[in-house]
Amino acid sequence: MGDSESSGRTDAHPGDGIEAWVAETTPAERVKEVIRHAYTPVSASEVADEAQTTPKTARKHLESLSTDGFVAVDGDDQGGKRYRRSPESLVVARANRLLSDLSTTDLTERVTEMQATIREYRSTYGVDSPEELAVALGAEALEGEEAADDAVDVSVVTEWQTTQRNLAFAQAALSIDQATEHVEEGRSGSVANS
Repeated sequence: MGDSESSGRTDAHPGDGIEAWVAETTPAERVKEVIRHAYTPVSASEVADEAQTTPKTARKHLESLSTDGFVAVDGDDQGGKRYRRSPESLVVARANRLLSDLSTTDLTERVTEMQATIREYRSTYGVDSPEELAVALGAEALEGEEAADDAVDVSVVTEWQTTQRNLAFAQAALSIDQATEHVEEGRSGSVANS
């Protein structure tokens, strides 16, 4: 797992050295730190190696993190489970980062801007999604149409996809903010009613 290119992650332990990391953290903390950066499935043994613990201990903490929704488990019928960071935990982490960096007003404005940008893409290119635009561009290339001055740059597909992804994160952040407000209102209401 030391190769960040093939594992889809970066080294989990800080630059101070493995010994300091092991001395200052629990096995559970190290396992969570390793899996926090695992975007492709890894075995408990791989996590254990990186987290400086035993496979049995890593597996125990990975299963607990799975129960909490932080880890997704991919397995086969022979019991060979592989673990990765769950998409849901990534969304929540990104949404919380947005909420800490931006006010709700600023976030709402950005959502409105991104929605307008997506409407503009749809109107300009006559398709409903960046995937449809990619298919259209591929068809043009296969037909051998020469690049005209008004030809669509392939980077537009990536920009559109990025805008959609950022919009989804921003909307998730606003939903979390709204849900948190409701929970807090419910708590203060239940205390007031006591």
